[in-house]
Amino acid sequence: MTDVVLITGAGIGIGRAAALAFAAAGHHVVVTDVLEPEGRAVVAEIAAAGGRAEFHRLDVRSTEAADALVADIEARHGRIDIIVANAGIAHKVPLPELSDDKWDHTLDIDLKGIFRVIRPALPGMKARRKGAIVALSSIMGVAYGWDEHVHYSAAKAGVVGLVRGLGVELARDGIRVNGVAPGYIRTAQLLSKEHSVGPDADKCGEYIPMGRIGEPEDIADVILFLASDAARYMTGQVVVVDGGLLVGRY
Repeated sequence: MTDVVLITGAGIGIGRAAALAFAAAGHHVVVTDVLEPEGRAVVAEIAAAGGRAEFHRLDVRSTEAADALVADIEARHGRIDIIVANAGIAHKVPLPELSDDKWDHTLDIDLKGIFRVIRPALPGMKARRKGAIVALSSIMGVAYGWDEHVHYSAAKAGVVGLVRGLGVELARDGIRVNGVAPGYIRTAQLLSKEHSVGPDADKCGEYIPMGRIGEPEDIADVILFLASDAARYMTGQVVVVDGGLLVGRY
């Protein structure tokens, strides 16, 4: 059966790779992002490959927009089967310069943005006793600290708590909630010299046991697994996908 899959931040990076993976598996993908040209390009790429997708602009900071989008999808398609809550930002800000507004901005997108998309979809999922949710955390939220990114690390650690809490609360309703904590992945975020490692990110592979940084597809395939019936007895878990980085650092 074709599932209806809602993905946030699906215009680039891991979100884009996830959209392509779900479409290739035969699902109908609702691509959302604040990056309209990029999001529409993903839909066009899916359509060119014979898949099914649609684009909707969504800023996950807006409760009203998230509620309206979920209602629209359910009205037109009858359901939302899978949510991939991927939208996020990571801005480098030293602690003395980290204002309340900057802190709130990051947590509003990276943590509360996940909650905003999940909440309106729950009544429908509960009524059908079926649903799978995958939220994106980070190794910076499960094991590492990241200097000049404490707001990001705090948000991504919050995602772990959100996944655990919802996994327990929703299990008897037939809804599974899991997370993925990526390591160093070749995305625009990682390649940003201003906010992350920069263009020389491949050098990080020197201290990753598998000898390379990850690709967005490496994460997308795990997301696809967690949302599938192959992971039917998993909930409340955050899976680290980092090429062995965490276990390989002594």
